[in-house]
Amino acid sequence: MVHVLMDLPFDKSAMEPYISKETMEYHHGKHHAGYVKKLNTLIKNTTYEKMSLEEIIMTADGGIFNNAAQVYNHNFYFNGLRSSKSAPSTALATLIELDFSTMETLKKAFLEAASGLFGSGWTWLSINTQGNLEIETFSNAGNPLLSGHTPLLTCDVWEHAYYIDYRNARAEYLEKWWALINWDFVSENLAAYTNK
Repeated sequence: MVHVLMDLPFDKSAMEPYISKETMEYHHGKHHAGYVKKLNTLIKNTTYEKMSLEEIIMTADGGIFNNAAQVYNHNFYFNGLRSSKSAPSTALATLIELDFSTMETLKKAFLEAASGLFGSGWTWLSINTQGNLEIETFSNAGNPLLSGHTPLLTCDVWEHAYYIDYRNARAEYLEKWWALINWDFVSENLAAYTNK
């Protein structure tokens, strides 16, 4: 199968002033697009050519894994953004209360994990194998699928996600990013997990 660059679910300037149109043009139009193009080149005439992104992530390594995972991770990241306010579903809010006590506690723990990740990578909110919410950080292209966990939300902490707007001020980017979370997307991911 040929993998295709997703369309952004919003206008490139929709996240301003927190994430600029210029950042979106580079992040989606150059970096994300580059991973899609490279993945298609690498899997041509291989057993991976007929696989979904998830199947490739679970079976490949090296360049094929890196590019497939980066496509998947970026798809997740961009779908998790929204310029208008949203709120967790009742089911998600209940789970947050059970595992983190409050939304503010979750935010603090998530942003600390993302801020403290050395180098480039991703911070995720996922459901672990016991059915609890878990904050996970992965270097480079890692994601919760590798642990058998179900991803709900991710934040990109590669410098290309924020350097144009925030230079090296990752913590400031993270604070602004939190205000843009598409809680409807996160809630839908929880509902899909619950209905499996």
